[in-house]
Amino acid sequence: MTAIDSSLTAEELATQPDCWRRAATLAGTSAAALPRRGERIAAVGCGTSWFMAQSYAALREAAGQGETDAFAASEFPGARDYDRVVAITRSGTTTEVLTLLGALRGRTATTALTADPHTPVMTAADQVVVLDFADERSVVQTRFATSALALLRAHLAGDGAGGEGPGSVAKAAADAERALEEPLPEGLLTVDQVTFLGGGWTNGLALEAGLKMREAACFWTEAYPAMEYRHGPIAITGPGRAAWMFGELPEGLAGDIAATGGLLVAGSGAGGLDPMADLVRAQRLAVALATARGLDPDNPRALTRSVQL
Repeated sequence: MTAIDSSLTAEELATQPDCWRRAATLAGTSAAALPRRGERIAAVGCGTSWFMAQSYAALREAAGQGETDAFAASEFPGARDYDRVVAITRSGTTTEVLTLLGALRGRTATTALTADPHTPVMTAADQVVVLDFADERSVVQTRFATSALALLRAHLAGDGAGGEGPGSVAKAAADAERALEEPLPEGLLTVDQVTFLGGGWTNGLALEAGLKMREAACFWTEAYPAMEYRHGPIAITGPGRAAWMFGELPEGLAGDIAATGGLLVAGSGAGGLDPMADLVRAQRLAVALATARGLDPDNPRALTRSVQL
């Protein structure tokens, strides 16, 4: 991190590699509370937690472990039957999540991932996994959300220690250490717009990167599946603007972006950073832009740590 990154958000995002390793270990001791292979499940959350739910759903289906949907908690389709619903909630107090868990009580098994063991979600869900080591003081979520995803990734891989393979949490944590130390990509601090792109499980990461920039820095961002980007959204890219890809870049897209005069950022994908580690770079950029604009990234405009209605 740079000298100007003295916010709580900056401090907390820098602890992610260690948090992810702890989450991977916790996955091994929490298996009984997490979805079993073959279960039909839905993952839910609000805001950042919803985007992590989307990434998890794509990863679980790709791993052949069962049909998995993801919904904003307020949009859960109550007429559908699931074997289990997994709710991600940092605060454990979010109204939409608690309302949904209450409605599911007695008819659908529920598991909650939370950071605070002293909140209503502890009794609202049938089973709870507590990641208190990843709790945060900043309004802006960074380490809790990614640690929840790290736990779920490790559980899918069946490697409570995080494994050592190219898709493992251990590699992601090592890559995140690089992402914290290396300079941000050249030119990003002077662009006036960024479009984040993903594919498969990284679509959720692209959405989350965009949200971090809007929350912390009031910065104009959009996010799309990479293959959909050509179907209209690419028109917004041009000189002084950037497109940032999480995961492997689709064939020909680099040339399409170059033709707009926009800046391409592609730090993950084949041979690059794990996409979760690339998200750390986007978090760092959000803090740097907030600082440059004289904003407080810990306390975004009109936001609170938990939405309670």
